[in-house]
Amino acid sequence: MGHKVLLVDDSLFMRNMLRGIFEGEGYEIVAEAADGVEAVRKYRDFRPDITTMDIVMPAKNGIEALREIRAIDGNARVIMCSAVGQESLITAAQQAGACDFILKPFNTERVREVIRRVAGD
Repeated sequence: MGHKVLLVDDSLFMRNMLRGIFEGEGYEIVAEAADGVEAVRKYRDFRPDITTMDIVMPAKNGIEALREIRAIDGNARVIMCSAVGQESLITAAQQAGACDFILKPFNTERVREVIRRVAGD
């Protein structure tokens, strides 16, 4: 394994939850970002194997950041995170190139399943 991960969410609590799940699976968190602008910059700097991206964030939303990241790296593996009730945003994220999505509040087993599928493990 040993995949490098970038966590993007404006909520520190959500990033910490995801950090615990990823680290429990043996992944390395190389960076975190709290908005889409920071996400694009950190993606460019760290070139993670997997990125989790919240959709609704300040400065630049997750879908805009996803489009920019996919322009930098057409093979970027980005998992979008969305609250229940944001289904239209999930569709937009899929059209922008998201690999998969996980719903908040997080179900740990579902997150693990998605991580393994996206990582190819």
